[in-house]
This record gives sequence, structure tokens and C-alpha cells, in this order.
Amino acid sequence: MIRFSVLLCLALVVAGCSTPEEPANKLERANVLPLALDDSYQFRKVQQINYDNTKIQPLTTSEAANFERMRTYWGATQSHEYADRNGHYYNFFWRAKVPSDVTVRFEYRQAGLSNHVMAQERYYPGVRGTRKSSFQVTGDDYLENGRVTSWRILLIVDGKIVALRQSFMWR
Repeated sequence: MIRFSVLLCLALVVAGCSTPEEPANKLERANVLPLALDDSYQFRKVQQINYDNTKIQPLTTSEAANFERMRTYWGATQSHEYADRNGHYYNFFWRAKVPSDVTVRFEYRQAGLSNHVMAQERYYPGVRGTRKSSFQVTGDDYLENGRVTSWRILLIVDGKIVALRQSFMWR
């Protein structure tokens, strides 16, 4: 029993030391890169969530969905804080089978920008294994430019696209 308590305390200390992920870097312009698909890199799963408290959300009996919605708005007390959290949230789960420096780029179009492509990036040095990259289009970007109409996600190694996934509407 003492051994279990020590392990539990150690796990809580380690979990408390983890830091939240830094915000993604927004790019002024998404440059075109060569396509060199590689089976050593792949996307495993995509989660898309859209929250907008100004629109009526469908009622759900799913406790998980309600919990995610409450977690997103946690701590917001004023209307501008709620407005800053409205928008699109994306979680991409991907895997690299060989150690390498990987850049994950999220490119998207918004309703108010027509065909202009916006982009955000995250850089992972010397990564191997399964990772999760989160991106969000919220706050002023969402309020001024509208909803995300199409997107694509890229894994970039040595200036080449080694894996990609895209929404049905991407062209």
C-alpha cells in the first residue's frame, strides 16, 4: 500500500510539471513545397470541434461532448472572454517511425477570405513516435473572417511534404 502511495505521488508530481503547448506560429504566407510522400510518416486521427455560444448548440445527452464544451469555456466570466473562445478547434494525431525534425503545418480557408490560404505551424525537433498537434481558429480571426470552410494538414521534413490529410472541400 505504501508503494502504491509513493507511485501515485510521483505520478502527480510529474503530471504537474508538464507545461501546456505553446501557441502555433501564424504564417504570413504559406509557401508551396514539393510533395514527397513517405510511409514512415502518417496521420492517424483527426478531431474537429466547433464552438460558438452565439448560435444555438444542439442538445446532446453525451456527457463527453458536454464536458468538452464546458472545458473550453472554463474560466470565462465576461462576454468578450466567451467570444474569444468561440471558433474551430482541431486535434491531429500523427506518427513518425524514424527520428527526424518535423514541422506540422495547418492550412485553412475561411468564409470571409474567399480563396486566401491562412496557415499555422508547429515545430518538433528530433521526434519519433506518436504525437498530437492542436490548432485553433478562434478570437478575432474567427469573428472577423468567419468559419473555416476547408483545411489541410501537412507533415514537413527537410522542406518536403511527407504526409498530408485534407478536408473534403479542399482544392
